[in-house]
Amino acid sequence: MRNEFAWLPALVRCLLVAFAGCLLVAPGSGPALAPGRPVDDWPYYGHDPGGMRYSPLAEINRENVSRLKVAWVFHTGDISDGSHQRRRSGFETTPILVDGTLYLTTPFNRVIALDPETGAQHWSYDPKVDLTLPYGDGLINRGAAAWLDAARSAGQTCRRRIFEATLDGRLIALDSATGAPCADFGQGGQVSLRDIPRYIPGRYHMTSPPAVIDDLVVVGSAIDDNARVDMPGGVVRAFDARSGALRWSWDPIPPNPSGAANRAVAPVSPPATRSTTAGAGNSAWRSGAANAWSVMAVDPDRGLVFVPTGSASPDYYGGLRLGDDKWADSVVALRAGTGEVAWGFQLVHHDLWDYDTASPPLLATLRRGGEDVPVVVQGNKTGLLYVLNRETGAPIFPVEERPVPQSDVPGEVTSPTQPFPVAPPPLAPQRVAADNAWGLTSTDRETCRKRLGSFRNSGLFTPPALGDTLAIPGNLGGMNWSGYAFDPQRQLLLVNTNNLPFVVKLIPHDQFEAAARSGQGEFASQTGAPYGLSRNVVFSPSGLPCSSPPWGELAAVDMTSGKILWRVPLGSMRDVTTNCALCHGSGGSGNAASPGPIREQAPQLAPMSGSPSLGGPIVTAGGLVFIAGTVDPHLRAFDVETGKELWNAELPASGHATPMTYRLSATGKQYVVIAAGGHAKVREEKQGDALVAFALP
Repeated sequence: MRNEFAWLPALVRCLLVAFAGCLLVAPGSGPALAPGRPVDDWPYYGHDPGGMRYSPLAEINRENVSRLKVAWVFHTGDISDGSHQRRRSGFETTPILVDGTLYLTTPFNRVIALDPETGAQHWSYDPKVDLTLPYGDGLINRGAAAWLDAARSAGQTCRRRIFEATLDGRLIALDSATGAPCADFGQGGQVSLRDIPRYIPGRYHMTSPPAVIDDLVVVGSAIDDNARVDMPGGVVRAFDARSGALRWSWDPIPPNPSGAANRAVAPVSPPATRSTTAGAGNSAWRSGAANAWSVMAVDPDRGLVFVPTGSASPDYYGGLRLGDDKWADSVVALRAGTGEVAWGFQLVHHDLWDYDTASPPLLATLRRGGEDVPVVVQGNKTGLLYVLNRETGAPIFPVEERPVPQSDVPGEVTSPTQPFPVAPPPLAPQRVAADNAWGLTSTDRETCRKRLGSFRNSGLFTPPALGDTLAIPGNLGGMNWSGYAFDPQRQLLLVNTNNLPFVVKLIPHDQFEAAARSGQGEFASQTGAPYGLSRNVVFSPSGLPCSSPPWGELAAVDMTSGKILWRVPLGSMRDVTTNCALCHGSGGSGNAASPGPIREQAPQLAPMSGSPSLGGPIVTAGGLVFIAGTVDPHLRAFDVETGKELWNAELPASGHATPMTYRLSATGKQYVVIAAGGHAKVREEKQGDALVAFALP
């Protein structure tokens, strides 16, 4: 499903400020390459249809990146602080650049066209989304997609279309030149995405850009986590890019109610491992979700759409959905023309941990044994990275089914094994032992040691229980929607990870309301299941995680050998310790007047802590990795070969988005652009509405 923040205690939210895609846009026509001075658009969320996030530009490089300065700033004006019956906003867009124009989306789902060299606005379109609905992710949107209608001549209306999927469940097509709705698409330029079983306004929404392949626009969806068992299904739908007619739909976890979600193609047959009889005295298999809420990738040459799916509902109890729950928690290759499954690979069987396939699939070509091998790279919240043959789904690096701990919860039947890749190694911690507890002070360390020692703690895939269970990585990852970037010349994958321990507990429903009233952290009812849940970061009296820093890292993986080339802390906690009023108190004792250990030791802590992050990297031919995403509001540049930080610039607010880069002409400048708006679910976080462009003087 998605990552949630509302439940975090205030002090931990202050710490984890940086939390909450690879979009696919249509083939774009860009200016011709100039000899020696490449020109490059950014026509897709991930630069190319497969989402590598690699730019061939090198005007900005390791030798001159330290000279980068702000070139222009554009303010959208779209900010919500959560008042007036609205959810808070977060600015998570990655703009696209086609036909010499920059297109972005705002938290209010407005689409804006800008001059990419000056930041001047050409036009804006307001879909007038109802901002008062209870959107689980807050008010966010991660970007738009573009499509060129080759059947129309230059100058015709809507020859180039900009597509946006909105929070309130609409797919909208706009003329790229004017921002006017394309009248021949659906009803007045839009089609409804709400005609699904169990639709509830605000609880079913879209946050990622659509995928575009051939003459199709493909959309997934997002839902609210853990509200109930029978959540809306995770149907993926493809629409005609000209008319808006539904061409096909695919549901990741049939059986499900008949109707609109299954009317285009027959669902995949349930796998033999699935039981259609639920446990705990129930006779019917009941579930929903498995939504494709992250960004999809496409392979136009092979006619494939790569879909990352989330967990089945509810996240933490599977007694009503016995079996593997395919194709939840998977990456699935669909045939673009029909929506039929070409192949699928499940990363987590019978998910009980909210271990969504949150990262976008990345399509790359690896050099192995003297041959070029087309692959899809897929990570997830576990911190495990899978490399699969793009045409067959077969693992490039071996994957082993290994025994995992089993559940003792009545009605639950845990999968006996889970798939572990032999390489690359895990990119996030898989276990935290009590003896390795961390803290700023001896009191912190002892408290953390006792807490960790009291949990059920058998490493990754320890199932939830009626007592406290440690989850590491937690539901924030590992790898989240930030995704990764791939340097095809060096065969390096660049990825940012979060390293945080969580404690999870199942609560019988007759005890749930009392526990939720008196407890702290997140409580979710999982209505329809025998148990609700509580979930929280494991933190010390000082309000910092009980696992040792760094709590966020940036790593480079050699995709030829499957080995980690380097890994470094990403960002710092300095801004948290100096700007968060709660962190200036007594370290959680409630006495805000006395300085606590966080403030006293901030200078020693900040440089080495690393920060949790949401918002991914890009990589360029100039040997640079650009990334923001961290709790501290900075955009950074790293040396792709060594991991050394070469440059950083302070932003108006944290940049929980993936940057992009472009150059319009052979004599023009290369720009690097990032959205800086803070996070929708962290009230201690400074908000903003700035799109910031950097360039060399």
